[in-house]
Parts: sequence; C-alpha cells; structure tokens
Amino acid sequence: MFFLQMAGFPGAGKSTLAREIGKRIGAVVIDHDVIKSALLHSIDEDILDPKLAGKISYNIGWSLLESQLSNGNSVIFDSPCFYNEMIEKGTTLAEKFEASYKYVECILKDFNQTNERLRKRNGMISQIKETDIEMFNYGLHNSKKPSNHKCLEVDTSLPIEDYMDEVIHYILERSYETTR
Repeated sequence: MFFLQMAGFPGAGKSTLAREIGKRIGAVVIDHDVIKSALLHSIDEDILDPKLAGKISYNIGWSLLESQLSNGNSVIFDSPCFYNEMIEKGTTLAEKFEASYKYVECILKDFNQTNERLRKRNGMISQIKETDIEMFNYGLHNSKKPSNHKCLEVDTSLPIEDYMDEVIHYILERSYETTR
C-alpha cells in the first residue's frame, strides 16, 4: 500500500499522470479540483468565498484520503503541493497507516506550453484558465518537498510513455522509511 502525493504547477500534467497511475496499478485518485469545483457549484459565491472553498475542499480531501488508507487502499492525492502543511499531513497519514510515502512532482518549464495546456483542457470551475509569468515562475520554484523521503521529478513536456515506467517503478519500490 502506498500514498502518493502529486506536486506541480497547474497544467504540468498532474491529473493526467495521476489518472494513468491509478488505472495501471489500481490506486484510488483523490482530485482536489473535483472536490473544490463541487463546492463552488453547490454554494453561491456570495455565501462561500473561493479561498474558504479551497480550505474546506482540502479538509474533505484529507478525510477521503484517510478513509481510503484505513481501508487498505493505495491512494494518490492530485493537488499542487505549495504548503508545508501538505507534506506534514501526507507523511503523517502514510506513517499512521504504514503506507509507503511517495512524492512525484510534474515539471513543465515552458511557460507557453503551460498556458496552451491550461486553455485547451476541459477545465473545472476551480481551475485557472491561464497564468502570467510571475505566477508561473513562483509555482515552478515553490513546490514543497519532504526532506526525509525520496522524491521523483518528471519532465512532463515529454510524452507520458517516456517516463511512466520510471514513475511506476518508483512508486512500487519499498522505501527505507516504510521498511524499518
């Protein structure tokens, strides 16, 4: 059993990779954008501020993750990882359920390609439609990573087939932290 924490700027390919991993190895994918979009569709913006919807959706996501891990399921959390709290919660949950903790960051360094992906995707209400260079550079350099776990970075400008075997191998290898 594993817990995979995805990271990367919007449009970098986290959801595409998470879904493909889930299909190939039977893991449950919890998508932060699905939860947040459902909240935003359900509650009038005058009642629920979008920032508060984000916070609530993360809490729902963590509850779903915990429930799935407690049932013995491998889980992938599809969400940007810009807060240290995300790493702390992720590693703590993995430890609590004796799941192997994994971290994959999707990296797409091309600003124009990122915006092209953002504009072309069938986006949800919670997702950005495009970015500016300042926000792109911030996101590219500010993913939070665990200091005591092996992390994998993938260049998502390449076709998914070029890195998928490496990702699957990384996820399925037992890490030192979970075999002590």
